[in-house]
Amino acid sequence: MENSKLNIIKEIAQELDCGNDCYYNPKTKELITIPNFGDLLDEDEFRESFGAELKKVTTNKAEYIKIEGIESFESFKIMQRFIAQIADKQFQSELETVLERKKPFQNFKYSIDNSDYRQNWFDFKQKEVEKIVEKQLNR
Repeated sequence: MENSKLNIIKEIAQELDCGNDCYYNPKTKELITIPNFGDLLDEDEFRESFGAELKKVTTNKAEYIKIEGIESFESFKIMQRFIAQIADKQFQSELETVLERKKPFQNFKYSIDNSDYRQNWFDFKQKEVEKIVEKQLNR
């Protein structure tokens, strides 16, 4: 895969991880990122801040590929795949238990942040989200 495509996939994956929706124009290679509406408290302020971007993607809808944020079930599957590849069986078991309890996302984050696997998790998650982005771009 060419370097520019890898870079755009990486950038989109990072934007998705930040909670943004991405609109990519493959002809111009333009990327527009807009925070997901679901997280907004003041829609008027949002429209004022991102009105030009919203107008551009709605007016030229056919030219853009919309890449939406990762759904909760997808994030959960990514966490499961990460756990499956951990060599430390004790920590692996601990994380499996975390996913079975209440608040799995919050408790997984806490367990990872307080472990030697923190960077491994970030690297793994980035690569998994990049795979999802690549699939969406190739549709």
